[in-house]
Amino acid sequence: MTLSIRNQLPGTVTTVTPGEAMATVRIRLDGGQDLTAAITLESIAELGLTQGSPVRALVKSTEVSLATAPVQNVSIRNQLPGTVTAVATGAAMATVKIAVEGGVLTSAITADAATDLALVAGAPVVALIKSTEVSLATA
Repeated sequence: MTLSIRNQLPGTVTTVTPGEAMATVRIRLDGGQDLTAAITLESIAELGLTQGSPVRALVKSTEVSLATAPVQNVSIRNQLPGTVTAVATGAAMATVKIAVEGGVLTSAITADAATDLALVAGAPVVALIKSTEVSLATA
């Protein structure tokens, strides 16, 4: 299967915490970072997810926000530090490529935000991803 989602990070499930209808799934990415996904219990069962399951974490580029430093006191669970490798800016939007341990992320943000954050190749950033915006696929 080919997907249009550019951000596909391989990893391994470390914990599954079920709730009433949803569960949180903690993943250790191949680069060593931890990532949390919030998915339905039905998806957990359909994918057969248990501790040790190999997965790919999928995140649309429009769901990757950027900060110039780690953010304290925020509900966003996933904060991946990285370095900007490229910025392509158009009239309204910018595409930012970020090297993170074990892979590359792409973020689609407004051109104004890219300018305000002074994003250029080599700049340190933190990719912020809500756990509800992380989808999982079995590897």
